[in-house]
Amino acid sequence: MQTADRTRRPVAVWTLLVLLIVQGVGAIGGGLSLTMAPDGSIMRMPTSFLEGSPFDDYLIPGLILLLVLGVLPLATAVGLWLRRRWAWYAAVTVGAGLIIWILVQITIIPYDILQAVFGAVGVAIFVVSLLRPVRRFCGVFMPASA
Repeated sequence: MQTADRTRRPVAVWTLLVLLIVQGVGAIGGGLSLTMAPDGSIMRMPTSFLEGSPFDDYLIPGLILLLVLGVLPLATAVGLWLRRRWAWYAAVTVGAGLIIWILVQITIIPYDILQAVFGAVGVAIFVVSLLRPVRRFCGVFMPASA
């Protein structure tokens, strides 16, 4: 019985897995679209949105989206599935990174509903990562608050 309890995934872990996969798949799609067409034509985003930013086109933002917010969350989901301790740290980083990405994006690109959706996904990843069942599953223990 002890082995079954040790390997059983709590609901919070399943929730985090789903959030990481949704984030990863969405970002890979967006990142590929921006790197294949750095002029933004596939996603119907004119480069004029980038005025005032350090970028002339969407190639670098597309690569960041593809690798950091696409591949990393999927790798994190695999690590979480395999119960790797590093996956917890990666999940917290993905959540925080996504929140920062969306906040910066909102300052540069006109508002789009996807920003709100993926901003909420970032907050959810961050918050769910901090839940005790997720930390316990990953073997990450934090001191109890006083």
